[in-house]
Amino acid sequence: MRSMLTSETKKKLIGKHRSHEKDTGSSAVQIGLLTEQIVKLTEHLKKYRKDNHSRRGLLKMVAKRKSLLEYLAKRDTAKLAELQKRFGIKNK
Repeated sequence: MRSMLTSETKKKLIGKHRSHEKDTGSSAVQIGLLTEQIVKLTEHLKKYRKDNHSRRGLLKMVAKRKSLLEYLAKRDTAKLAELQKRFGIKNK
């Protein structure tokens, strides 16, 4: 399965979540991109329940997002709370 997000969609998401003009890889941007991919892949798996290869990718994305959220919990709790509210991500 190819990447779920087009380059145009990624540019819009990066623009929405970046903290400065050249910010493309901060944890907030990465969490935003992962959240969008997780939502799209979840919809795909509702239709194709037996697609275990994509399910594994989904689990890896969720784990990556969780580790980024844990990083933010140590570094910037205000940013963490903002992102959890924005994306509807529950606490641990």
